Amino acid sequence: MPVNATQLRANIYRLLDQVLETGIPLEIERKGQVLRIVPAERKSLEELFPPRPDLIIGDPEDLVHIDWSKEWKP
Repeated sequence: MPVNATQLRANIYRLLDQVLETGIPLEIERKGQVLRIVPAERKSLEELFPPRPDLIIGDPEDLVHIDWSKEWKP
């Protein structure tokens, strides 16, 4: 959602830092036009999403069909 020029003026440093940290462009609406502030260099996916060793990558449907009977203890 674009911010207007008044919001940009009031929060410019916070908004610019947010663009740098997230890599998400900032849209500013001015006189019916939309301007965009973007970082000159985009962050890589590795920088945006650090590795998570506990993350399961795959089809969630595969988890439903795993035989857990050897692990289950009543």
